[in-house]
Amino acid sequence: MFVFANLVTTVAGLLSLVINLYIFVVIVAAFLSWVKPDPYNAIVRTLRALTEPVFYRIRKTLPFVMVNGIDLSPIVALLALQLLNGVVMQSLLQLGLRLTGV
Repeated sequence: MFVFANLVTTVAGLLSLVINLYIFVVIVAAFLSWVKPDPYNAIVRTLRALTEPVFYRIRKTLPFVMVNGIDLSPIVALLALQLLNGVVMQSLLQLGLRLTGV
């Protein structure tokens, strides 16, 4: 049973790492939207490819995130990612600890 507990805690750690990396990507994409970089730059294209599907989904679901031409979808995405990171990660870690019997 301890092997499954270790697997659960490892998955929790990896998921936390992926969520934190995506939070960093969202923050960088939000900052880049302020300076209007070259749209043909490979880094800018990659950041937009990673974030625009999520931002589009937020804008479509919550139309009030566009306020006077200011897009607040990165803030909503960051809040959702923090909530996901907190709730899911704590739940997985507690499950892993409960399986080990600690």
